[in-house]
Amino acid sequence: MDTHAPPARAPEGRHRRRAWHVVLAAATLAVLAACGTADDPSREAAPRESTGQPSVAATPVADRPRIVALGDSLTAGYGLPSNQGYPSVLQQLLDEAGYRYEVVNMGVSGDTSAGGLRRVDWALEGDVRVVIVALGGNDGLRGLSPADLERNLGGIIDRARARGIPVLLCGMEAPPNLGASYTREFRAVYPRLAKRDGVTLLPFLLDGVAGDPSLNQADGIHPNADGARRMATLVLSRLEPLLDRRGTS
Repeated sequence: MDTHAPPARAPEGRHRRRAWHVVLAAATLAVLAACGTADDPSREAAPRESTGQPSVAATPVADRPRIVALGDSLTAGYGLPSNQGYPSVLQQLLDEAGYRYEVVNMGVSGDTSAGGLRRVDWALEGDVRVVIVALGGNDGLRGLSPADLERNLGGIIDRARARGIPVLLCGMEAPPNLGASYTREFRAVYPRLAKRDGVTLLPFLLDGVAGDPSLNQADGIHPNADGARRMATLVLSRLEPLLDRRGTS
């Protein structure tokens, strides 16, 4: 899978990013309160704070290799029942397609890239075959350095690759209130890491969801059940080339 968004989707993607920026500008303070990110930025999520649990599959998954979804509230499924967050829906889609993997939800609301780096070794324990890294949204909301974002995400990728685990890196967008320069620098981190490290890139985790009221909760930031299903379908499109249909090879 190449590390570029499909050309045919580019105009729509730019439109949705503009819509996403408008939503972010209006909802940043509400999201900071809702996700716990209004705390001291130095307080990162530690392993013991994780609320991630293995998603429920149609059949027992104890003997299955794992796909770990490492992320923040968008992964944790903030505001949704546990079976409606995107990792749980992704599990359903994989089962329906005949893949034998266990999707493990390692999303922590309010987590930053630094928090993800601190808990990645714990998250990758066991028979992990792929890790989906979807972090950075809270870095942007806090105005944290894009250089630190790149260093932290790079560290997560390095830890996964040291274990021979492929990475699907999911891009995020920064709010516009910090200026166009910050937004450009923030956005550039993801494709640069994907190119440097040779990992699969999903340019924007919320592509097709952000800015659409029918696919989001009242805060305008967190997807509702329909939005989470679209996220799962989008993730699967980039994840599938990394999988073995037998699941246990």
